[in-house]
Parts: sequence; C-alpha cells; structure tokens
Amino acid sequence: MKEISELHFAEDVRYAESHEWVRQEGDKVRAGISDYAQDQLGDIVFVELPEVGSSFSKGDEFGTVESVKAVSELYMPVGGEITAVNEDLEGQPELVNNDPYGGGWMIEISPSDQGEMSSLMEKDAYLEKLKG
Repeated sequence: MKEISELHFAEDVRYAESHEWVRQEGDKVRAGISDYAQDQLGDIVFVELPEVGSSFSKGDEFGTVESVKAVSELYMPVGGEITAVNEDLEGQPELVNNDPYGGGWMIEISPSDQGEMSSLMEKDAYLEKLKG
C-alpha cells in the first residue's frame, strides 16, 4: 500500500465517507471509488454493478468490488436512478486500479436531490479524514 502522499486525489470530485467519489456532469453525476480505496483493496479482479434503471437512496449498497484480498461493498454517494454503468469493467476490472477517476468510473446517476452533493467532502476535507 502507498503512503497517502503518493496517491492521487482529483480536485473536480466530491468524496463520501465510504470512499466513493462523484463528479458532476451536466444534470447527472458519475461515481467510482477513490485512489485511496482502490489502493487499500489491492488488485481488483471483479466489479458487480447494478442494473440501469435501478434506484437507490444515498448510503444504499449498489454493488461490490472483489480484489485478491477481499470483497467490499459499494455505497451510493447520492441517491437517484442509475442511468449508465461502466461495462468496460466487466472485462477490465483493473481499470479501477489504473484510472479510478477516469476509465475506472463505475456508475452514472440521475440524482433525486442535487442538494446531497453538498454533504460530500471536497479534496482537502477528505485528505484530513484519511490522515485522521
């Protein structure tokens, strides 16, 4: 595992306590897991994502990530309807390790309440939480 200073934390996303990130893209948001989360998990070998059209509340489990070390749950950073899933992860789950904020995105959400975004942490607050 890397030191926190060796990890990348995107400026244009907000972070959940459970280590998911969201990026506003028009009226939708894209979500995935942070560089810290993927580093803690190790080599990711499988990602289970929800069906497009499924709806979840903020904090609900929406899927799982399986690594060589463990299986971890994924939680909704904001509530809403799943409008897209990253199908590339089916054949290339390592994208989450290699590019967590880009090619390793997991779901696209049409948020039910845009105000939930403001409850998520910006980069500096997330780093403070990790340094604890």
